[in-house]
Amino acid sequence: MKTLIIGGVAGGMSAATRLRRLDEHAQIVVLERGRYVSFANCGLPYYVGGVIEDRDSLLLQTPESLAARFALDVRVGHEVVAIDPAAKTVTVRELASGETTTETYDSLVLAAGSSAAPRAGSGDLPWHTLRTVDDVDHISALLGAAGAEVRAVVVGGGFIGLEAVENLRARCAHVTLVQRGPQIFSPLDPEMAQPVVETLRGAGVDVRTGVTVVASGAGHVDLSDGSSLPAHLVVDASGVTPETTLAVAAGLTIGPTGGIAVDGRQRTSDRSIWAVGDGVEKVDAISAEPTLVTMAGLANRHGRAAADDIAGLDPDDALPALGTSIIGILGLTVATVGWNEKRLTAAGRAHRVVHTHPSSHAGYYPGAAPMAIKLLVDPADDAILGAQIVGTDGVDKRIDVIATAMVGGITARGLAHLELAYAPQYGSAKDPVNLLGYVAENVADGVVATVQWHELDEQRRDGAMLVDVRSADEHARGAIPGALSVPLDDLRGRLHDLPAGPLIVHCQVGQRGHTAARLLTQLGYEVSNLDGGWKTWAAGTASRRAGEHITAASVAAGVRA
Repeated sequence: MKTLIIGGVAGGMSAATRLRRLDEHAQIVVLERGRYVSFANCGLPYYVGGVIEDRDSLLLQTPESLAARFALDVRVGHEVVAIDPAAKTVTVRELASGETTTETYDSLVLAAGSSAAPRAGSGDLPWHTLRTVDDVDHISALLGAAGAEVRAVVVGGGFIGLEAVENLRARCAHVTLVQRGPQIFSPLDPEMAQPVVETLRGAGVDVRTGVTVVASGAGHVDLSDGSSLPAHLVVDASGVTPETTLAVAAGLTIGPTGGIAVDGRQRTSDRSIWAVGDGVEKVDAISAEPTLVTMAGLANRHGRAAADDIAGLDPDDALPALGTSIIGILGLTVATVGWNEKRLTAAGRAHRVVHTHPSSHAGYYPGAAPMAIKLLVDPADDAILGAQIVGTDGVDKRIDVIATAMVGGITARGLAHLELAYAPQYGSAKDPVNLLGYVAENVADGVVATVQWHELDEQRRDGAMLVDVRSADEHARGAIPGALSVPLDDLRGRLHDLPAGPLIVHCQVGQRGHTAARLLTQLGYEVSNLDGGWKTWAAGTASRRAGEHITAASVAAGVRA
């Protein structure tokens, strides 16, 4: 049996090596267009920044090492230009010589990945993506040649864009981040993204949202708002699209997302062709609809599954994708899973929201760091729809616990009952995940009513009075305009200061507000707690003001045009 694999790196090489482990006698040929068949693409930005010092450490395997260990026939610099499913052949062009040959197959795995969006730049300004070893070689050379005053523009505020920013700053570059949309890092909701913006700006990064690069030339880029930025290079991280050229030409079914449609075993519409990786549709765990998820973990897993099916192991169907992700940004850690509130709202899907601000471990033990957590819950069945965490320490393990709970069908209130490892240097007796469950349970059972930061203005216009139950010192350091200050410890003695009608109480993060809400509810008041307290409100309103500024600037730019 002969298997051809088009494309290496995560999905392709996982399929190749797994298949060899299962079938020592199979003929396995890997055809890779680039110069490197197996490299750590997730490590590329960190080589630019000098965090990873040894370039060779990025090169995980070579054709020679793969031949020696796995008896694979790996051909780099070989581009597949056509597939003939009826004849079970592919046409291959050797890039060095231009020679074209034909290869037969019994089974074929497409692992072509994704393609970068067309660039907006000209040849007068160095313009690179950050996807290949060649990319980092070019960027590193430019940084070395430009000296201490190098100015870089990063286009796109997603995963790769933010990693590029961090590592360019590590090389002391002056960095401007240009983002088309109203906020950076779209997997986050606005109030959760605001701490990321503040971290970037605190590190000297010029963050420009709501604009695009419309032109570039020697030493500059021009933005859609009419401004111009000095630049020695541009890193284009504006996004990718599924690489489906071969699949389309071969007549394979392309799904509604633009990715290659596959079944649960990674089989395409042609039963002799499998497809894995970034160019392939997945099933969304929340909607059960096709989606695109460009994560290395899924590419590796699905490559393995394709090999299992080719070898006749009868593998289980792939599980729906949650999109669990994490990124480090200048000392901050950001993690997400599932859907965010923006997406749920756009889809018209009912949801409840819980914000908490716990510490990474017991507060009395040195080094405890704050984190912000947002949980999204289906009010009909208490299913977890998504979560976002922003902090420093402990973010990774909490998002993984929530992701595991979602796969296992554990509900939001069920988080309260998880028995998690505890010692004061690692967590708290009430772990942040447990606390999410407690709050979600209270809201679901009607123990407390909550108001979201973006609902506050409307509630106040309808007559609700906002009561700040923080200490007088906290109130003086920063308060929501118009809030009545009644510290929690004084509340019972100052009931006469509270007006008739609905009340909204708030504290710094929501915990004291909950205590105040329970007290007042039992005394007959109609009261809600501001979810996430002052910290969530402050982050959310700051992001909203930034959005309003973008809208005003766009209008002004249109008038000038």
